[in-house]
Amino acid sequence: MKRILYVVAGLVAAAGGALGYLWLKKPNMRPAPQLKILASPATLERGRYLYDNLLECDGCHSPRDFSRFGGPVLEGRRGAGQTFPPEMGLPGTVSAANITSDRETGIGAWTDGEVLRAIREGVSRDGRALFMMPYTFYKDMSDDDAQALVAYVRTLPAVRNELPATAIDFPVNLLFKLAPAPVETVAAPDRADKLKYGAYLVGIAGCKECHSPFEKGQVVEEKAFAGGREFRVGTARVISANITPDTQTGLGKMTEDQFVEKVYQYKDYVKNGPPKAGDDAFTLMPWLAYAGLEEGDLRAMHAYLRTVKPIVNSVETHPDQAK
Repeated sequence: MKRILYVVAGLVAAAGGALGYLWLKKPNMRPAPQLKILASPATLERGRYLYDNLLECDGCHSPRDFSRFGGPVLEGRRGAGQTFPPEMGLPGTVSAANITSDRETGIGAWTDGEVLRAIREGVSRDGRALFMMPYTFYKDMSDDDAQALVAYVRTLPAVRNELPATAIDFPVNLLFKLAPAPVETVAAPDRADKLKYGAYLVGIAGCKECHSPFEKGQVVEEKAFAGGREFRVGTARVISANITPDTQTGLGKMTEDQFVEKVYQYKDYVKNGPPKAGDDAFTLMPWLAYAGLEEGDLRAMHAYLRTVKPIVNSVETHPDQAK
């Protein structure tokens, strides 16, 4: 009995030590890079393309009108940040930061290096680990692209919008401190290599993150790209589609031309404004943003998706539609 008590006491002590370590631990980080990004016209245009289209930063960092297809950004609120609704099932209160140039409620007082570190390394200006910022795949963004993105974000007009502080529930508030990691130099992808360039685009766009089942806050890797992740906003619900090359339940029968045509069918919505849409047409897929992608980029993304493991997984993207 004494031996059992010693073992139990040891386990309790070890657990307490681990808890104390995580409680006091700072995220793995380096000082923010000391740099001033030169905002040339070409750099700003690349940054705009990344922000508006490939990465669709407004999807998280701007209040949106979900009474219209695709949830366009509310006028005058671009980059102002938002607090995610409770129906999304997040572990606590989560606010996507105000990333406009407002010095008090935005990032107007941040240095370029601090913004760059937040994007690719997941560490805020004050040394906190960031939650939900997709730095786990932005870490693979090239130096040129990351700096272009920072340069463009700097052009967002200041919007005063004070948001509730992010407050994550225990034990996630301790565990996610382990996610950030320093990023050194990342070379630009070789655009001449269609598959590698497609992998780069799909990677930093976070396609796997949305188009894979989630368990315990993590992608189920053996079912990557097979769809099935549920998203809710208000009373609306959508399930992400299978984008593996399975011929029956995925994109296996979709040609490269059809893939491009599918995305570009939303160009008219971008030009003239998206129509009103109810819960039956709710989507978080960034169709409006992707309609502005370069055709070569879409073809590279399709080429890469053709190489991922085909998985049989029939998904009803709008399960409530028939009800």
